[in-house]
Amino acid sequence: MPSAAPTTHLAAEVATQADDWAAVLGRLPEAGRVLPQPGQSVAVVGCGTSLFMAQAYAASRERAGQGRTEAHAASEFPQRRDYDLVLAISRSGTTTEVVELLRALREGGRRTSAVVAVPGTPISDLGDEALTLAEVDERSVVQTRFATTTLALLRASLGEDVTAAIGDARTVLAEHEGSALAGLLEAEQVTFLGRGWTVGLAHEAALKLRESAQLWTESYPAMEYRHGPISIAGPGRVTWAFGEVPDGLAEQVRDTGAHFEHRDVDPLADLVRVHRLCLAKAAAAGLDPDRPRHLSRSIILT
Repeated sequence: MPSAAPTTHLAAEVATQADDWAAVLGRLPEAGRVLPQPGQSVAVVGCGTSLFMAQAYAASRERAGQGRTEAHAASEFPQRRDYDLVLAISRSGTTTEVVELLRALREGGRRTSAVVAVPGTPISDLGDEALTLAEVDERSVVQTRFATTTLALLRASLGEDVTAAIGDARTVLAEHEGSALAGLLEAEQVTFLGRGWTVGLAHEAALKLRESAQLWTESYPAMEYRHGPISIAGPGRVTWAFGEVPDGLAEQVRDTGAHFEHRDVDPLADLVRVHRLCLAKAAAAGLDPDRPRHLSRSIILT
């Protein structure tokens, strides 16, 4: 980012994302033994941010015609459904619900794999195969680069060219804050919208602002927004859409007095712009984004 050197772990990790995505493409051959093969029926599981990346990947894989793909919170996994592979995503490798699920699946003789940031953890050890992205592990509680780098790799594994996403992210990170966040810095409330694979990004964007800046946020599939949620739109509030925007939606939002935000860039790069808003809103509120309220780096239930 063009400002002074990062002063928080979160800021430092946000700033590396474009380079992280470019670098991880070199690991595609290695990832091939862990990630689903075309034609397999797959469930992708995670918690929190990892669940939202799972949702984005599942929608992308089905759109690519590579097989039935579902995303589930680990705690809500449909045990009676049959899949060729269950893929778990977990930065820490220790999340209780994922550990318990993989242990149960192993006992049932079902095939699993995992993408983690930390080697030698329960989740990496429980999977039949595991890919460790230690180079994008984070010190911050709030996830950014591990999640986005994992999704960039997953998209590339489907045959997508993520070159434009990398370029867009570099532009977002280099842009002056005043233009990158114009119309957003004073927002008292933000609603994020997505369609298809970007619904997961919308949920993740809302989570990031809640975690880092304690801001009131909501998220929905874009076509659902006019079925009730638009009732909170108004002056001082923002509706931010990732990817395709339904016809007439921008005009309807503006008619409420709310700010409508959308850019014609790769939606994953636009999520990086949300990360920049997280840092700015946290600073304005006098909050330390490395110490989000009531959260820890890994949720381990006792």
